[in-house]
Amino acid sequence: MALCLANSLIARRDFIPYDQLVRYKWWHKFGYMSSTGHCFDIGAATSQSLREFEKRQKLFATQSNIPIRYMDCLSNYELLNQFNVYCSEDEVAGNGALMRLAPVPLFFYRTPDRAVEYSGCSGQITHGDKKAYDACRYYGALIVAALRGYTKEQLLDDDFYVKHKKWFNDKELHPDIESISKGSYKKNGYQAGIRGKGYIVKALEAALWAFWSDNNSFAKGVLAAVNLGDDTDTTAAIYGQLAGAYYGYQELPERWLKHVYAKKFMETLSKWIAYEGECWQKRYESSISPLLTSNI
Repeated sequence: MALCLANSLIARRDFIPYDQLVRYKWWHKFGYMSSTGHCFDIGAATSQSLREFEKRQKLFATQSNIPIRYMDCLSNYELLNQFNVYCSEDEVAGNGALMRLAPVPLFFYRTPDRAVEYSGCSGQITHGDKKAYDACRYYGALIVAALRGYTKEQLLDDDFYVKHKKWFNDKELHPDIESISKGSYKKNGYQAGIRGKGYIVKALEAALWAFWSDNNSFAKGVLAAVNLGDDTDTTAAIYGQLAGAYYGYQELPERWLKHVYAKKFMETLSKWIAYEGECWQKRYESSISPLLTSNI
């Protein structure tokens, strides 16, 4: 799903939640961007949201007199703004919203407030609970900070959220996520209650524990996340997003890289995200500069 999200950002050159859902649907139905050629291990929340999305597409097509075969290609901004992309049921807080997040802060990190808000929205379209929205906002902010050269001490500062409230547009975090931002994960791992569960609050806490305790080693952090048990691959994937942004590609174990499927494709995709993100930033600055001038 992270590859679906990355491809959406690149193809649309912007944050278009509708297009993200289309590509998630393609993954679900046709194996789009899957290493196996088919969808596997989809969570219940994501599956439900994608079924709801398809229902809304059919209804919207009928109401707007659009042939259903064109709905996946919808690009008219007026129509896109009319479509309700928040397809999740209430109180859905699975870790699926968090494990696919990285392309958003990678694309928008030059504008932190946009990166943080879009991070939250990227999760909310399939996971409707505020905890999911805020977990994605907080983790997105950490990835942004890592990309902007913050030290590990700064990233794990118990006051990181307070010091960067402008990045969050001064919107409060859910108390459970705020507790994590204040360092609830800084304890003795599994023995102290750290669990890599499917619940997004537990998953976020586990990933940050792995990052905090990894002795500055990506490999050790991944193994620590996996060895927590439970939802091992997702916990490691969440850890890897922040750790990868912080340590960089050069610190990934070479023996692991040799076995990465479609490695060249993903390297190219990563460069493309960086390029399109820079282009977006220039367009964004151009769009706001007349407004700034008019207010002087």
